[in-house]
Amino acid sequence: MAARLQHSDDEFTEAHEINVTPFIDVMLVLLIIFMVAAPLSTVDVPVDLPASTATPQPRPDKPLFLSVQKDLQLSLGDDPVTREGLAAALDQATKGDKETRIFLRADKVVDYGALMEVMNLLRAAGYLKIALVGLETVPPTQDAPAQPAKTDAAGSRP
Repeated sequence: MAARLQHSDDEFTEAHEINVTPFIDVMLVLLIIFMVAAPLSTVDVPVDLPASTATPQPRPDKPLFLSVQKDLQLSLGDDPVTREGLAAALDQATKGDKETRIFLRADKVVDYGALMEVMNLLRAAGYLKIALVGLETVPPTQDAPAQPAKTDAAGSRP
């Protein structure tokens, strides 16, 4: 508690003010903790995604990612899963809810046939809501100036 001297009465009086400095210090520490912990809660399966120029859709709070790596290994979230055990792992992860959207990520080098095979496994397991995941890119703008055609000294084009 703070005390302040007043010169007129020569008595100690209490200051009725709130000291907010400790509160600000605690809030800054909590902010740093959340900033460090947030990237740790993402999926860490290395997949080289292809780029897309489609408008991104809103993501659910807790998406369920199925990743196809370049060696055609499957991972549900961070956990590797076999093709035979995919249906059981999905049922366990979704608690049997077949309406859950499955976010399918595949490496660039995975061919179309292998990706369709995984999509057929999802369909056979009863999961029909599948979203394909890609990297976001900026589409080329139409406002870029065109290159002038090259001409020789006589003014004719080669």
